[in-house]
Amino acid sequence: MALFKKRTVGKPGEWYYCLEHKKVEEGPDCPAKNRFGPYTTREEASHAMETARERNLEWETDPRWHDSGRTQEPPD
Repeated sequence: MALFKKRTVGKPGEWYYCLEHKKVEEGPDCPAKNRFGPYTTREEASHAMETARERNLEWETDPRWHDSGRTQEPPD
């Protein structure tokens, strides 16, 4: 018995952005490694790359992710 079943048919209302085909798809048509999602709307999925860029920028500029040479104080 397989631990994970491959979903061949998506649920209605699940939207993904396919990185390989560069388009919005309803249901998981492409492998998980090639998609962002699920999103609740087609519109939200269509902005997946913009959302990813914004999140990456936030993470890159978050001081908690960068070692500035200071020694962190141990938690209480």
